[in-house]
Amino acid sequence: MRHIISLLMENEAGALSRVAGLFSARGYNIESLTVAPTEDATLSRMTIVTSGSDDVIEQINKQLNKLIEVVAVMDLSEGEHLERELMLVKVRAVGEVREEMKRMADIFRGRVIDVSDKTYTIELTGTGSKLDSFLQAIDCSLILETVRTGASGIGRGDRILK
Repeated sequence: MRHIISLLMENEAGALSRVAGLFSARGYNIESLTVAPTEDATLSRMTIVTSGSDDVIEQINKQLNKLIEVVAVMDLSEGEHLERELMLVKVRAVGEVREEMKRMADIFRGRVIDVSDKTYTIELTGTGSKLDSFLQAIDCSLILETVRTGASGIGRGDRILK
């Protein structure tokens, strides 16, 4: 089962590698990982997407809590949460395809953020499945390059990671 684990950790050199090392040492896969400083410059928030049985996820959470740099851990998948991903996709946009690419970006509430005489770069945000749907909806031969951030998530309502 897919889980989104969010954690607060001290914003210091080497902390990211220790978390990644914890996963690799135990043979756990990280599907995506995002990390950035929070409103408190001494802390970073890391969002890890991984898959595993309930026992594996419980073990991951226990191991993360043992790391000195880790301040708090929350499995967002255990309750109501919001998740978003950012994708930049560069597509071929020549002739009649140009208008079609603009229309598809509008349908998926994307924005064309760069224009050249032969390409568009489109920015989309949403769930991973929404971004996958966009890629499936356009002709794959028109896709020149794709960059995705991986999921970022936050608990809904009063669910706060502190």
